[in-house]
Amino acid sequence: MEIFTVLRILCEVLDNFLSGISAEAEQQNASNQALSAGKVVSTDPPYYDNIGYADLSEFFYVWLRRSLKSVYPDLFATLAVPKAEELVATPHRHGSKEKAEAFFLDGMTRAMHCLPGQAHPAFPVTIYYAFKQSESDGGEGTASTGWDTFLDAVIRAGFAISGTWPMRTELTVALKKHIGALASSIVLVCRPRVVDALIATRREFLTALKAELPVALAHLQRGNIAPVDLAQAAIGPGMAVYTRYASVLDAEGNELTVRQALSLINQTLDEVLAEQDGDFDSDTRWAVTWFDQFGFVEGDYGTAEQLSKSKNTSVGGMEEAGILASRAGKVRLLRPSELPADWDPGRDRRLTVWEMVHQLIRVLEAGGESAAGALVAKLGSQAEVARELAYRLYTICERKKRAPEALSYNGLVQSWPEITRLARDIDKSGPQLEQASFVR
Repeated sequence: MEIFTVLRILCEVLDNFLSGISAEAEQQNASNQALSAGKVVSTDPPYYDNIGYADLSEFFYVWLRRSLKSVYPDLFATLAVPKAEELVATPHRHGSKEKAEAFFLDGMTRAMHCLPGQAHPAFPVTIYYAFKQSESDGGEGTASTGWDTFLDAVIRAGFAISGTWPMRTELTVALKKHIGALASSIVLVCRPRVVDALIATRREFLTALKAELPVALAHLQRGNIAPVDLAQAAIGPGMAVYTRYASVLDAEGNELTVRQALSLINQTLDEVLAEQDGDFDSDTRWAVTWFDQFGFVEGDYGTAEQLSKSKNTSVGGMEEAGILASRAGKVRLLRPSELPADWDPGRDRRLTVWEMVHQLIRVLEAGGESAAGALVAKLGSQAEVARELAYRLYTICERKKRAPEALSYNGLVQSWPEITRLARDIDKSGPQLEQASFVR
């Protein structure tokens, strides 16, 4: 980011500060501090192993020390940045990945222990966390060492998680290109766990999860959360179910770990998104299943035709609809750039949600939000179903490591508020598609 952009943003913040209100800043060890007593606490802890803050600070420290040592002698007492107590899971500092994880868990637990009893009882403790990492581990499903270690520490400290607030804290212009960087920070809303919390079975936990996560997911989608942030944001409602119990026991009586709970939350999230396929037409349901397996590369015609029978459609019909190409015994879905530029949904005799999404991506990437807004105005109320499909396809791309396609679906959803605003501003007498229906 250019230095002038940074200065402009800082000046905007200073211009909006309230004058006449005093504040104090003090450096204390988070594991034994008493500053939070009776206070409303909102904290942004280290993100596991994402950043080596002390190593990064070394570059600036040597210069700051020369000019500020006489002003802050305690802060600049050492020749180099202190590193031993830094709460980051750095393997090279602790000898191994396992020792670094244990150090982080122990330190974060001690730091969190200071908060439940001290924080103001009328307000929750809010904790920012924007760690994005997925791993597959021992057949337990998708989980994240950074997330489960951090959450384990929060729960051990006596907190229950009551929800998640996705907050747009990142400048979208600064997000890395071709990388699914988080657009938001996930704020965990925490309160002290009740002393008489019940013990639940794994089945009871799953039942509650499947009942409550779809409602929370729908709420997040209505708020237009970016698909790249959806899995992280869903952790909050899922962990709210997990932490309402004193413990969750499996069939053998063993306690369900945080890592296992996160895997079940991710699994349930995938199931909820898959259930949304029922809102789509039969051609789109076929395309979603095909895309999951093949993406935009070719597959055998026989496999495609067999799948089409189960979806109540046909390869020939979908070729006529303009969503795939079929030749020489091979079938593949058309990329957005291959779709016709003169497409008019009002004259499309076989309108599909699949084509709507990819035409919107084509128009957005070629002509920007104004062009996409004009197309949404033509689609009318049907356009909202296209946004649902974009979430679904992003989730598939994330799981299959298809970064370029994932960025397109994420970009469409992130631009959706502006696209729909522009669509509303377009002359209402223009062609609409309010009465259109999909081929099912």
